[in-house]
Amino acid sequence: MELIRGLHNLRPRHRGCVATIGNFDGVHRGHQAVLAELNARAEALGLPSLAMIFEPQPAEYFAPERAPARLTRLREKLAAIAACGVGRVLLLHFDHRLAGMVPRRFVEELLIDRLGTRLLFVGDDFRFGRDRAGDHALLESYQARGFFELASLPTVRLGGERISSTRIRDALAAGDLALAERLLGRPYHVCGHVAHGFQRGRTIGFPTANIALRRRRSPVHGVYAVWVGGLGARPRAGVANVGNRPTVDGGDAFWLEVHLFDFDELIYGRHVDVRFVRKLRDEKKFESFEALKRQIQRDAAAARELLLGQ
Repeated sequence: MELIRGLHNLRPRHRGCVATIGNFDGVHRGHQAVLAELNARAEALGLPSLAMIFEPQPAEYFAPERAPARLTRLREKLAAIAACGVGRVLLLHFDHRLAGMVPRRFVEELLIDRLGTRLLFVGDDFRFGRDRAGDHALLESYQARGFFELASLPTVRLGGERISSTRIRDALAAGDLALAERLLGRPYHVCGHVAHGFQRGRTIGFPTANIALRRRRSPVHGVYAVWVGGLGARPRAGVANVGNRPTVDGGDAFWLEVHLFDFDELIYGRHVDVRFVRKLRDEKKFESFEALKRQIQRDAAAARELLLGQ
């Protein structure tokens, strides 16, 4: 997959494509169906498929304090889109210039002149441009004049309801990891680099690998049984806490802390993949480190039994 970072990196060779536009947060089964259809239509036309995404996501730009928790960071999203076989991703920095672009300029300058879009996949409720004034009817007017073909996105349902990023966030918030996995088409996981923490876990016998989530809020929160990949030929079992560590006054930042069973290696800087298996409990503040230690012992025992049968 070719990643094109910004309009300034578009070249004449990039003209001619079958395109779609969206956040693709989570790259869930609904997104996967869209991208599969995008690829099929692109192959039929002998053109590359292209997904246009934005960073930050528009909701994060306009209302960062109210923006929903991300299911995937950019690196994870790009990897998932690449796994779907998309030929190109155009990554646009969403700023005041893009937010203020009038809809007709967006269509004519970007979709027609720069990309030479032959076929565009968007939902019927797709809105774009300044004040979100651009809509499906405007795109249909360009289709009627022969600039490009317009196609609607397929709707994928599970249990009679549409699969969406919002539905997955709700499942994760409720601790329903099994439903989240069915909606995503894979277990929910988080990737990141192991960073230096406060090393307080070592003082109570539970050293942890600390991963900064680098997001305003997390779709998961609490204590989980997890599998961790990236540390050898097979995943390692562990127990994880996602939150802001209230017992040690961890502040506002969200951290993912993982205690790995039967593992004692220095892994600072390693890139790991943490797969959430089952939620054990919510995060809470304890009156002392001793009380925290006793609870972690119970959490670790529950996770070890679940994952390893020990």
